[in-house]
Amino acid sequence: MATRTLGRALSVRRFDLGPRRTLHHPLSKDPHFHTPCTAHVQFVTALFCLSTRKMQAHPIYIPTDRMNFQADSQTVLHNINTASTENLNESVDSGRSRESWREPKKTSRKKHYVDGDSGPEEKLAHALTMVEEFIQEKEIYEANKELIRCVALTRIIHGDGHWRLAQSFANLAYGYLTLRAFPVQALQHAESAKEILLNGLDMSKSEEEKREILETLVTIYYTLGAANLMQNKYPFIIHIFTYTLQVQKSHTGRESLYNLQKVEKILEELQALEGQKARGLKISNIDLAVSLGRACALQNKLSLAAGYFANAIDIVNMTEGDRVPQLISIYQEMAKVEQLRSRHDRAIEHLLQAHSISKALHNKGSVEAAETALVLAKAYAISGNFQSADVAEMYFAESLNAYQTALGPDDSRTLSTLVEYSKWLVQIGRNQEAYKLLNSTCRSQLKSSGEFSETVAEVLNLMGAICVAEGKMQKAHQLLSRCLEIQTTVYGSQHKKPRQTQELLNMLKSASTGAGNKTR
Repeated sequence: MATRTLGRALSVRRFDLGPRRTLHHPLSKDPHFHTPCTAHVQFVTALFCLSTRKMQAHPIYIPTDRMNFQADSQTVLHNINTASTENLNESVDSGRSRESWREPKKTSRKKHYVDGDSGPEEKLAHALTMVEEFIQEKEIYEANKELIRCVALTRIIHGDGHWRLAQSFANLAYGYLTLRAFPVQALQHAESAKEILLNGLDMSKSEEEKREILETLVTIYYTLGAANLMQNKYPFIIHIFTYTLQVQKSHTGRESLYNLQKVEKILEELQALEGQKARGLKISNIDLAVSLGRACALQNKLSLAAGYFANAIDIVNMTEGDRVPQLISIYQEMAKVEQLRSRHDRAIEHLLQAHSISKALHNKGSVEAAETALVLAKAYAISGNFQSADVAEMYFAESLNAYQTALGPDDSRTLSTLVEYSKWLVQIGRNQEAYKLLNSTCRSQLKSSGEFSETVAEVLNLMGAICVAEGKMQKAHQLLSRCLEIQTTVYGSQHKKPRQTQELLNMLKSASTGAGNKTR
C-alpha cells in the first residue's frame, strides 16, 4: 500500500544525469595505504545504523507559519505574500515581528556543545536538539545555522544521494520560509531536496521510511508553493482617486497551485495508510487551506479560493476557538476574494468579524485595532454605495485616532492613514477639507523630519493634484515643482515617481501655453 502511494506521489519523469563519477581516496595509490579490514567495515556500518535510529528519535519540528513568531511578509504569505502596501485590505503587519528578529537575541542560557572528538552521528543528534531549543527561544539566526549544520552532517553520514539528505534540505527550506521569510533560498533548497528524491530514491524501504519520505515530500511541495506565493503580490490594486479594483492575474500562481494541490493529495494518501498517523508533519490543515486559497486567488479562481478560506475558518473555530488572532487575517483574506467577486456586502461582513476579534483581543487604541479599522474603512469606500460614506468616514477617523494614540502623529503608519483618508475625501468631492488636512500635515512634517522625506513628497503631490482639479494651475505648478525636487533627491531622477510628476508638470505647461495662445 505504501509503495503504491509513494509511486503515485513521485509520478514525475526521472532525469538522466549521466554516469556517476567515482571519487577515489587520495591515498589509494600509496603503497603504504591499506584497505580497511572487514571488522572496520562492520564498525562503520553499525555507526550508520545508529545514526539512522538517532535521526528517527529526534525529528525536526519547525513551527508553522501560523505561530506567533511567524515570519510573513505583510500578510504572509502575503504574508504569504504576502500583500503589498497597494493591496486593498492590508492584513496585520506581521513584518514588524520579523524585524524584531533581524539580529540574534542575546540570552543568558548556557549553550551545550558536544565534544570535538564526537562522531558526525552524535553531532547531528545534538544539532537537531539545538534547532528545537533555538526556535523555542526565538533565536532565529542560531536555529538557521543549526539547520545548515544538519545538512552538512547528513551529507557526511549518508552521502549525496540519500533520502535523509533530501529530508535535511527540505527542513532547511521550510526554515527559510517560515522563520526567515526568504522565499528565494527556500525555493532553492526545496528544489535540491526534490531533485535528490526524484533521482536517487530506492523503493525497497521499510514502511516507516516510506512514510517519512512522503512526509518529506509534503514539506517540499508546500515550501515550493508557499515560497512562490510569498514572491507574488495579491491579484488586485486600488486606484488612488477612484477606489476601484483591478485584477492582476499572476503567471506564477499556476505553479503555486500545482505544488499545493500535490500536498493535498499526498496528505490524503498519508491519512489513508492503514492505522498510521503522520507524526513528522509540520504542515497543518489550516496552513494548507489558507495557502491554497491564496493560490486560487492568484489564478482568479475565486469560488475555489472562497471555499478554501471558509474551510480554514471552520478548522480554526473547531480546534482553537472563535477569538484567536489567526482568524483576523483569514477573514481579511476572505473579504479580498468577496470584493473581487463584487460581493461587497459579504466582504464587509467578514471585515466586521475581523475588527470585532481585534478589539476583543486588544484595546481600541491599539495598532491592531487601527489596522483592522483602516481595512474596514477602505472596504466601505470601494463599496460604491454613497450611503456608506458616513460609515467609511467613521472608520477612517477611528483608525487615525488609534494610530495617533499608539504611535504618535509623526509615525509613518499614522501619516499613511492620513493620506489615505485625504484621498477618500477627494474621491467624494471634499477637496478643501482634504487640502487643509494635508497642509497641516505637511507643516508638521517639515518641523519634525525636515523637508526631504517621502511623506512630504506624497503630501505635496496630492495637494498639487487637488489644485489641478480645482483649476488653480499656478499653485499646482508650484506644489508639483517642489514635489519633483524632493522626489528626485529621495528616489533619484530615474524612479517612476519623479518621472510621473515631471509628465504632469509638462502637461500643465502645455495647457498653460495653449491657453496663452488662445488669449492672444
